[in-house]
Amino acid sequence: MATHYDYIIVGAGSAGCALASRLTASGEHSVLLLEAGGKDSHPMVHIPLGFVFTMKNPQFSWCYKSDPEPHMNNRCIDQPRGKLLGGSSSINGMVYIRGQREDYDHWAALGNRGWGYDDLLPIFKRCEHNTGGESDYHGSKGQLWVDNVGDKYDLSGMYIQAAIESGIPANSDFNGENQEGAGFYQVNIRNGLRQSTAKTYLKPAMQRPNLTVLTRALASRIEFQGNRAIALRYTQNGKQFTARCRHEIILCGGTINSPQLLELSGIGNPEILQKHSIKVHTALKGVGENLQDHLTVNTQRSFEGLKTFYEDSRPLAMLATFAKLAFKRKGMMVHPASQVGVFFKTDPAETRADAQIHFTPAAGTQDEKGRMITVPGTTATVCFLRPKSRGYVHIRSNDPNDAPAFIHNYLAEEEDRKRMIAAVRKTRAIFEAPVFDSNRREELIPGAEVQSDEDVLEFIRNTGESVYHPVGTCKMGNDDMAVVDDRLKVHGVEGLRIADASIMPTLISGNTNATAVLIGERCADFILGESEAGS
Repeated sequence: MATHYDYIIVGAGSAGCALASRLTASGEHSVLLLEAGGKDSHPMVHIPLGFVFTMKNPQFSWCYKSDPEPHMNNRCIDQPRGKLLGGSSSINGMVYIRGQREDYDHWAALGNRGWGYDDLLPIFKRCEHNTGGESDYHGSKGQLWVDNVGDKYDLSGMYIQAAIESGIPANSDFNGENQEGAGFYQVNIRNGLRQSTAKTYLKPAMQRPNLTVLTRALASRIEFQGNRAIALRYTQNGKQFTARCRHEIILCGGTINSPQLLELSGIGNPEILQKHSIKVHTALKGVGENLQDHLTVNTQRSFEGLKTFYEDSRPLAMLATFAKLAFKRKGMMVHPASQVGVFFKTDPAETRADAQIHFTPAAGTQDEKGRMITVPGTTATVCFLRPKSRGYVHIRSNDPNDAPAFIHNYLAEEEDRKRMIAAVRKTRAIFEAPVFDSNRREELIPGAEVQSDEDVLEFIRNTGESVYHPVGTCKMGNDDMAVVDDRLKVHGVEGLRIADASIMPTLISGNTNATAVLIGERCADFILGESEAGS
């Protein structure tokens, strides 16, 4: 196996797979792609509802937990991240959302050239194979498969109607002209199977002789010659190796792993590095800071006479459920994390939607071993889309096998607390809409006793969880806390870029996977454009 490559990519996740595909397409560049996890060959990875099994399983996930969250009654919050080919796109809920125009225009207003919505829309379209065909907002020739939800439950359509009856407009395309409204999500599912970036981008590229993919390969340190990144150390099967790089190393490890590798390599806040006996190569105090995430809160309601996952998951019913999966690629098992979405304003004075609901005709609780058990009912989980609270990610030690320490710092800001209370109230109100009058039964959670703002806030503190959208720890920009510039180059270092959700300066209004893929594509544009200019 070669030891010298033109480009080395660390992390075969949503961005890394897209980047590897693009960089190897011409056949001119040799690329090494390292993935700390394994292959994506387990059937549960490809069955859409399999995420319930994979997301918190160490075979497929890093299974991270935050340190005690100071504003969440010191609870440690789960933060699963994909640890296999495809990264989090292999274990996520498969919901395809881009966010809002204003999210990206804000990035551009911060001084990030070429990151406004009008700059990025052509790239979103280029990435996308939308089964609805070409339009002003969608493409049909890309690699990322985007389809409409199939095999809908009656409750899903009724929930959309309930949202409309509650004063929220209908919306048939959250990725079109306007995000606000209620409707069915589009999803990364094709013929009943998950469409991760490993499947759509990486598998075709792996046929190319100029791409080398190594799994179970944990990056441990970037090596430098002067100010330039020239090599990467990694361990595989208990042995240490060094891969050398002719042009660039690109970190695609994600919001937790990319700042970890920077710090292990001597790039970061000198105080943190010195605390762990790491020699400072480049002082960048923003590394690991600016962590943002969507905090989500479940509300659950029971209904009578309407089918939910509970009925389809009874022992005898499961025989029919698996038969539908095997022979028709239909039924409960091909369901994404959520069929229905609602984007709404927590305050009518807002100019755009600032809360998001994921609705699914299922309710569950965890047993004593942490396994999900279905119960009769439905769930609408809601998050405030643009939180002001900021957390951090930093190494615990200089051992790359030690998981980093991190705190999301949810609810640290009064604005976040206020908006979350309003979002939960609106979510509960939707269940009171007339369309449900004949079937509605009791509220399962939070329960009738939770009414005052103080009660709702305490409920949020006691039950809120991540909706798994962490971003921002290697933010893009040109201020003192920025880690990369608007071409994704690490400040103060040559030959090193970052291309993953960690570079987002602010959290977008919605699910983050589509934007992570775009970041990988954007990075490829920069690299290939500079390569052509220099040739």
